[in-house]
Parts: sequence; C-alpha cells; structure tokens
Amino acid sequence: MVYAAPVVIASAARREEEKSEHKGIFVVKEVAYYKKLKNKQVECETCPKKCKVGDQERGYCGNKENRNGKYVTLVYGNPCAMHVDPIEKKPFFHFLPGTSAFSISTAGCNFNCKFCQNWDISQSRPEQTPNTKLLPADVAYYAKRSNSESIAYTYGEPVVFYEYMYDCAVEGHKSGVRSVMISNGYIEEKPMRKLCKVLDAVKIDFKAYTDKFYKDTCDGTLKPVLDVLVLLKEIGVWFEMVYLVVPTLNDNMSDIKKMTAWIMKNLGPDVPLHFTRFHPTYLLKNLPVTPVKTLEAARRTALDGGMHYVYVGNVVGHEGENTYCPKCSKVVIGRIGYTLSENSIDKNGKCKFCRTPIAGVWK
Repeated sequence: MVYAAPVVIASAARREEEKSEHKGIFVVKEVAYYKKLKNKQVECETCPKKCKVGDQERGYCGNKENRNGKYVTLVYGNPCAMHVDPIEKKPFFHFLPGTSAFSISTAGCNFNCKFCQNWDISQSRPEQTPNTKLLPADVAYYAKRSNSESIAYTYGEPVVFYEYMYDCAVEGHKSGVRSVMISNGYIEEKPMRKLCKVLDAVKIDFKAYTDKFYKDTCDGTLKPVLDVLVLLKEIGVWFEMVYLVVPTLNDNMSDIKKMTAWIMKNLGPDVPLHFTRFHPTYLLKNLPVTPVKTLEAARRTALDGGMHYVYVGNVVGHEGENTYCPKCSKVVIGRIGYTLSENSIDKNGKCKFCRTPIAGVWK
C-alpha cells in the first residue's frame, strides 16, 4: 500500500521569512487545569506529578511556565515534529487499518524514560526544538489535505500539550478527521474524561507491571496509569496497549502473567496488547536487543491467560504481527511491518470466515 508523503506545510519563501522565529514560542495560552496558590505560586492539575511552580519557573515537563501567578503553555500551536504515518506505526492494529495519520508533537514530557526513542523531543524545551507555527485549524486542514483519516498526537507525550491536542481534535472533527492519542497514560482523571469526548482512540505505552520499573526507569508511578486504563474501559473509547520489553528490566514472565490477569479482570480479553522489541538507545545503550524468543514467550503468556489479540512488534514478518480470529483462528488481518497483506474483516467488523465480531474500529 502506498502512503501519502509528508505534507509540506509552508512555501519555501514563507519558511525563509520565519527562519528567525524557527525556534520561537509563537502562542502563549493559559493551562486548562491548574490552581493558584499563595505568593503567585501555582499547582498543575494536568498530570499526577502535580508540580508546584513558583513565579517565573516551569514545571517538570519544561513547556509550561508560571507568569506572575498565571500558568501558561508555551507549545500551543507550536509543533516540532509533523509527519504523515501509517496508523500501524503508532501502533494501532484495530483502528482504521491501512489508513494514514497526520502525526504531530511538541517538546516536553512528564516522564524521563531511559529507553526513549524520541528523547530529543521529549527531553527538550520548546526553545530548543525546530518549531512551526501551526494552529489547530491548520492541523485539521493539513490532515485533510494529506488524505489522513486521523490526527495522531505522538512522538513526545501529548499530555503535556493537552490544550493544543484538545483544540486540534475539535477542529479535526469539524473536517471529518478523527483523533488518536499515543500516550504514557500519566494524566489526572478530570482532564482525561474531558479529552475522551473528542478522542476516537488511545494507545497507552504501558511500561511495566511494577512500580519499581516506573520509578527507576521512567520517573513515574504505576497506579495512575492503571486508573486511566480502567477509566478508558469505563468511558468506552477504543484503546490499545503497548509493552516495550526491555531485557533484564521488565521481561519477567511472572510479572507479565500478573499483568495479564489484571487486564483480564479489569479490561477484558479484547484489548489489543503489543509486546515490542527494545533497541538500545538514549540512556540504555548497555542492554541488548530483546530476543525474539522473549517476545514470543510474553505473547504466549498473554494468550494462555485468555487475551484475544496479542502481538509481537518491531519484528517484521513475524506471525505475531497478524490479527487472528479468536474463534476460528484464521488470519483476518495480515501484516508485514506497517503494510497490510490481507484484510478479511467485513464492513460490519466481523470475521469473513466465521462471522465472529472482531473488536475494534473498522469504518
């Protein structure tokens, strides 16, 4: 399948004209969720870190600033990355397969994962990244122009550009373009509930089923992410989970078995779970690539635990890339990397062979 090339968002002349502002902060907008404290301090209420920020200081994510007691985001309309990607790259395997997503990100993150592939975005401030002024209506326009079925908030952490993401999703819906969030799930309940009203799907990068891994490797905690997963199930928005298997750190099959049991009890068997292959990067260059047999063992553990849709990721051509009907076991979606080799799900979301409904968003 041929995917659209990355869209050009400005003419060469216009880019030259704005070169002096290339790393600038174009728009300053008040943060949606925070409270004011004494002495011009503020407390952010977007994510569980709940940063208390003094006047003229910034929170953990580095892209919000307290200006005289008013907390503002510095990345609204200020993306540093824009591409047109296959939806399978996110990865979403049960959401509009074979379509493209107009993908954007801004600088900043509320985690510092030692294995982050996009650390140059996530661990930067907006003054340090090459940015382009692109307001929500512009994002919707270019998504439509590039024949993308969705806008994907990805690469960095969308929670830290919450206000921009929300408004882009609203504008996208006006143009018939859906929105998907690729996130660590580290967000407070109130903003997440509101966000789900304008999102069409969420992918949670689930780091591990131990608090130790979250604290030591990501600078976060486990429980808020579990709470968000339960919330997504309650609300009914489509979501998938990705588990990057890092050798020696979160590849314990006993923990994966416990995680599977938790998913079955709290989320049900139809949540797609992707076990993906780790490659040495950022602060974890001392560890090896994940052995394929480890990914296969994790997949088998989850399938044996009752889950219906479990995948092996970052291993092109592996049978674990395919979607199998949970009843007749035939391949209903075949994949080679980000490309579909076959699709045997009918327009009603059922297996063409045995008519069993396949969980997902298919049209």
